[in-house]
Amino acid sequence: MTHTDIAIVGAGILGLAHAYAAAKAGKSITVFEKSPKSAGASIRNFGMVWPIGQPHGEMLGLSLRSRELWIELLTAAKLPFRNTGSLHLAYAEDEAAVCEEFAAVAPGMGYSCSWLDAAQVLAKSDAVVEEGSLGRLRGGLWSDTEFTVDPRQILADLPAFLAERYGVKFHFSTQVRTIEPTSTGNVVSSAAGPLHAETVFVCSGEDFESLYPEHFAASGLTRCKLQMMRTSPQPAVWQLGPSLAAGLTLRFYPAFQICKSLPALAQRIATETPEFDRWGIHALVSQTADGALTLGDSHEYGLAVDIFNKQEIDDLILEYTLGFLKAPDPKVAERWYGVYAKHPTKPIVTLWPEKRVRIVASPGGSGMTLSMGVGERSLKEMGLL
Repeated sequence: MTHTDIAIVGAGILGLAHAYAAAKAGKSITVFEKSPKSAGASIRNFGMVWPIGQPHGEMLGLSLRSRELWIELLTAAKLPFRNTGSLHLAYAEDEAAVCEEFAAVAPGMGYSCSWLDAAQVLAKSDAVVEEGSLGRLRGGLWSDTEFTVDPRQILADLPAFLAERYGVKFHFSTQVRTIEPTSTGNVVSSAAGPLHAETVFVCSGEDFESLYPEHFAASGLTRCKLQMMRTSPQPAVWQLGPSLAAGLTLRFYPAFQICKSLPALAQRIATETPEFDRWGIHALVSQTADGALTLGDSHEYGLAVDIFNKQEIDDLILEYTLGFLKAPDPKVAERWYGVYAKHPTKPIVTLWPEKRVRIVASPGGSGMTLSMGVGERSLKEMGLL
């Protein structure tokens, strides 16, 4: 029987983050992925590393550490990223109030951000609408910590880099059937044959049924479906600049819950545009390496996922987004949905089905932001770093 120090189930970004942390520590690693390539939530997102959205304290610290590890890895692998920061745009008085309040108190809590007036925002980005369906631009919250990657490219290229640089072994199109504990670790059974692994990390995303279904069923985890879109590549001379968000996003990310002005904004949105709350819509825009714009998204919760997208949701996202985004070619070229694991109260769920088996799940919609830090922390907590 072959042996590995660490076996990882799942080659999404959370699994790869665990592999990267372990590889740097000199461990032998084998990664199993049931699909021919990563095809889950890790490639169906904005590619945003977004510390500005994390609540202050532990999660903000974890996101900033994750950011450091991301840049370290992308630089080593010579993979592209857009280190452009972010802008939360304010068109209404209550949106400006939240942004200004956050900018006043958040730097003392570890955030790197500031309030910009309308002229300063427009100087940061040619993609911002000055006056349109959302009203007249009042200003925006600028943060320099956010950057974007193209998740399709990164998830496709990282396995080859980890294999070449660190000798990480990958088994794609290989479903792990069982994990059986032994006195010295675990036996991982799959079509690739039995493998002895001292430690196993299960990073299987929203697959709650294949391994340890009873533990997932008792965990409180559910699924979240999001609808997203992408344009064709924009002209090469045009750049989005900072990733963009607007007033809807202020009510969505937990970071802004420190603002006393937030309830008034949330109440106005609920009263004036309840359809945004019904479908959990907020609007973000990022740019991929080839110049395309990624637009979204919505949030529908429940274990049973509706496989059919709703045109109403896409229309709502596009109408709102084009109220603050001006791009040479905003026509939608691709549409898709993603599904990720989500816990109603916990930012990350860790389960221990066996002594040397750790399930790591539910960075929610913050998988790209948190995964690198989560992987490093997991290994430290297991005494492997």
